[in-house]
Amino acid sequence: MAQPITTTLDPEQQRIAGEALNGAVVDLIDLTLIAKQAHWNVIGERFRTVHLALDELVEDARDFTDKAAERATAIGVSPDGRASTVADSSGAKGFPGGWQRDVDVTDAIIGNLAAVVQRMRGRIEATEKADPVTQDLFIEITARLEQLHWMWEAQQG
Repeated sequence: MAQPITTTLDPEQQRIAGEALNGAVVDLIDLTLIAKQAHWNVIGERFRTVHLALDELVEDARDFTDKAAERATAIGVSPDGRASTVADSSGAKGFPGGWQRDVDVTDAIIGNLAAVVQRMRGRIEATEKADPVTQDLFIEITARLEQLHWMWEAQQG
């Protein structure tokens, strides 16, 4: 198929921004899936608090996934959020199957948020010159993920 969406970015700018956006889509989809898996399987004294905090994380990650995918589309890059792509390329740490104690869920979410934030910071740097608009989106996403990371760490008290 011919390129249906054009961009004012030059091909190299488009490539850099597109790769970064597709990487963000993958990581954010995986973060959403990890948080949902944890949401369904958390047990323990802090069940309700952790369960509700996971809902908040899922909502934010889904929103950011959509923003990153739509930005990719806006610059003429087809976003790739297929399950096989996510499984092959996510930088998140993952989450075990089965019931998980609330403290273990908290630790896992902190680790996954840190891994995704680290990769997002790399994308901020990569898009600085190539596409400042995409960089702004990454800054917005990273700021919120860092805030969530802090809030999850604070639960460890």
